[in-house]
Amino acid sequence: MKKAMIGMSGGVDSSVAAFLTRQAGFQCIGATMRLFSNDALGEDQQSTCCSLDDVEDARSVARRLGIPHYVFNFKDDFERQVIRKFVSCYECGGTPNPCIDCNRYLKFDRLLRRALELGCDCVVSGHYAQVRKSGDRYLLYKAADKAKDQTYFLACLNQEQLSRIQFPLGGLTKQEVRAIAEENGFINARKHDSQDICFVPDGDYPAFLERYTGKHYPAGDFLDESGRVVGKHRGAVCYTLGQRKGLGLAMGAPVYVCGKDMEANTVSVGPESSLYRKTLIADDVNWIAIPELTAPLRCKAKTRYRQQEEWATVTPLADGKIQVTFDEPQRAVTPGQAVVFYAADGDGVVGGGIIE
Repeated sequence: MKKAMIGMSGGVDSSVAAFLTRQAGFQCIGATMRLFSNDALGEDQQSTCCSLDDVEDARSVARRLGIPHYVFNFKDDFERQVIRKFVSCYECGGTPNPCIDCNRYLKFDRLLRRALELGCDCVVSGHYAQVRKSGDRYLLYKAADKAKDQTYFLACLNQEQLSRIQFPLGGLTKQEVRAIAEENGFINARKHDSQDICFVPDGDYPAFLERYTGKHYPAGDFLDESGRVVGKHRGAVCYTLGQRKGLGLAMGAPVYVCGKDMEANTVSVGPESSLYRKTLIADDVNWIAIPELTAPLRCKAKTRYRQQEEWATVTPLADGKIQVTFDEPQRAVTPGQAVVFYAADGDGVVGGGIIE
């Protein structure tokens, strides 16, 4: 009998993933990762995915399924590989995506290694995605429920990780998942999905940065496209490309954040038309459908999770980076975010990288 470790966050998705894996005949172990101390970060201990309530919900489901449940302390790994990277990216002028780093370094690396140490064959997750094997490669495909598809956050996974991961919810809709949870009396059947960054549940990341670093990020100048000072901002880290709300500027027409100079501590604003560009450079590239990129590739790509994929040409550069040229200009292409590539049919993930 194969043995699986189920990553159980306390939510309905991972709970149903555990149920389906057990139904498939696996010997199952439930595992919840303890990633940070809420009180140490100044957060409400009941408001995040690492709360005691979430651990208890996961334990309750595991007990109902008759499987053992463990809590693993990965706080040091999470701080080093997710939180510090999050802070550094903002301080360098980017906008990080910590969910991608958590998948890459914690859920499907640290947890996977612990699973293998305990004799498990695979890690099971409640993500909405599908893994299929073709020849000697493991491929990543979108979920059946396109509204819940999470492949954008999983394009960082390598072949070794994909060979040891199962996504039982890939062929289901969210409605079907909740129905399974209700039929089996799971305590979290109607639990709301988490929408925020787990360690910044109130969404106020500038306040989190100041609490975590002990720094005060000084105010500076808003500049228009000609370089003229048009107002004062409250710290360049507080803004991201494309932002319109919260600028506090009255300029006769809507303006958006179009650029930041972290060294000069200035934030440039302009009309929405200034946000569009066709070309970007990406680093930290991971290929899934192909071993490497040796020639220009036509594919579809997107630079945001909730974005529609658009046609683009991906060209390899000499330093391992890539240049992505879209057929049509894209809005607010933001350093620190992922660019993810899809096959022509839009379902298979070719690979992805981080925008410079």
